Amino acid sequence: MDTIDFELDRDFVELNQLLKLAGLCDSGGAGKQLVASGVVFVDGQCEQRKTAKIRAGQRVRVDHIEIRVVAAG
Repeated sequence: MDTIDFELDRDFVELNQLLKLAGLCDSGGAGKQLVASGVVFVDGQCEQRKTAKIRAGQRVRVDHIEIRVVAAG
């Protein structure tokens, strides 16, 4: 599994924006479509809320890619 460490410089990031910022899709709209397709998991649970608040310490998985969200600094 490929892993991406994403440094979070604020309290949270919306899930669709995280997918865009991590390079898994081209836009926030494409991120929403990805979430709606049922292939996005947050901390092991399928996440259907496109704008779910993702905070440092959480892990987001799409297929064989895992995004580890870490606090900046």
